[in-house]
Amino acid sequence: MTPRFFVPLLSAFLLAAGAGTAHADATLDKIRQRGKVVVGVILSGPPFGTLDPATQKPIGYNVELAEGVAKGLGVGLETVQVQPSNRVQFLQQGKVDLLIANMQWTQERSEILSFVPTPFEEVGGAAIAPKGSGIAKWEDLKGKPVCVSQGSNFTKPLAEQYGAQIKAFRGQPESLLALKGGNCVAAVHVSPTLRELVADNADWKNHEIVSPTDLIPSPSVIWIRKGETDVQSALDRIVQNWHRTGWLIEVEKKNGMTPTPLLHQLKDKFSKTP
Repeated sequence: MTPRFFVPLLSAFLLAAGAGTAHADATLDKIRQRGKVVVGVILSGPPFGTLDPATQKPIGYNVELAEGVAKGLGVGLETVQVQPSNRVQFLQQGKVDLLIANMQWTQERSEILSFVPTPFEEVGGAAIAPKGSGIAKWEDLKGKPVCVSQGSNFTKPLAEQYGAQIKAFRGQPESLLALKGGNCVAAVHVSPTLRELVADNADWKNHEIVSPTDLIPSPSVIWIRKGETDVQSALDRIVQNWHRTGWLIEVEKKNGMTPTPLLHQLKDKFSKTP
């Protein structure tokens, strides 16, 4: 079964590749010359990323994917912590070479950045609220204040489809703090983080996931600067190999995540190709 977003992603990739054939980008050469790749990562909390309390080094799913990129390129790794409010600027300004930053594919984002066409996952949003809030479905957010991160792809459907009043914060920690402070009735962020929060964190025992389904599940992709077709091609080969070998499934299980049907579909797809 072919994932539903393969066609638009492939079309966008072909357009980007065609536009960049006249001049190869220099970023891949720079990465190899310096001997390391600089990856912007979101450390929004488990399972995606956090700081190891013992070493203060970043750990988690996003960090392991960044390590996989570095290994695939045969170079070292430097991670830079980014926020939803600054991640695009960090990439555009050259502070990082690429983003693995909880940033799902959207048409709007693809108009200002390029991306690796093979996704490494599919992630949607969940809503967390205090127990007894009376919220049981997305429609219950109509006319109510909802906390999100700045630049979240969940903002548009929450406002336009469900009529929520959006309150945007620098990142997920600030948004969740605002929820606890009563500044909003619910907060909406990537589903795996919120589900782990209410399941394993005693500080959130009085909160629950109130959304029956995830909001706009979308492909998770690696983001790069426009026109960097050499980097795009190199990273796409790496991601395809992650699927081919089943490495992504292993990494998700290691980080307490449940691999989506998409991962199994892509493993089947790429295991049949050389």
